[in-house]
Amino acid sequence: MTFWQTFYNTMIAKGRWMLIPRGLGTTLLISVCAVLIGSVLGCVFAIFKISKNKVLNAISNIYTTVIRGVPMATQLMIFYFVIFSPMGMTNAVLVAIISFGINSGAYCTEIFRAGIQGVDAGQMEAGRSLGLSWSQTMSKIIMPQAVKTILPTFTSEFITMIKETSVASFIAVVDLQKACDNIRNATYNAWIPLLSCAAIYLVLTLGLTRIFSLVEKRMARSDRS
Repeated sequence: MTFWQTFYNTMIAKGRWMLIPRGLGTTLLISVCAVLIGSVLGCVFAIFKISKNKVLNAISNIYTTVIRGVPMATQLMIFYFVIFSPMGMTNAVLVAIISFGINSGAYCTEIFRAGIQGVDAGQMEAGRSLGLSWSQTMSKIIMPQAVKTILPTFTSEFITMIKETSVASFIAVVDLQKACDNIRNATYNAWIPLLSCAAIYLVLTLGLTRIFSLVEKRMARSDRS
């Protein structure tokens, strides 16, 4: 049997290839929503972490220590089977979004904290001397400078999140990885669906790296101008 016959029987016959775009859509949905949630949580907990309030600082430290110290697959199953299922929430995609979002938030906390603390302390003093409040100085002076610093690391977090969603199948989410796995189980052919899955993940990561690289260069040009 030729390669094309094998490819046809594995991917095209019975419309099996349609599982891949559906799974890819689920992967992208989880990844984008999780990074958005993680960005909000990361910003909030980063401010907690650099604040002089010991309670907020302790809460942020506990959050980042626990979430970063437990494997993502374990967290996902705890959220689904221990927390949400007993509450009656059985929408696996929604649980995955929340779980990955909370996980991403812990890493974004450290990313944002490093970016904020990387801005010269004199910037805060300058803003306050101009009559701006702490929050105004943070939002109008500190954060715009911090964003340029954290962009490469934030890009890595987004790419990592896309790859980490491959464990979503642990709670029966049919993402890209699970879709290719279903094709493998149906056809008893492992190499075509799994290599296809790897190629799609590679294209996604390379594409995102290129896009964020262009954004970073544009921001650098705007600084020079």
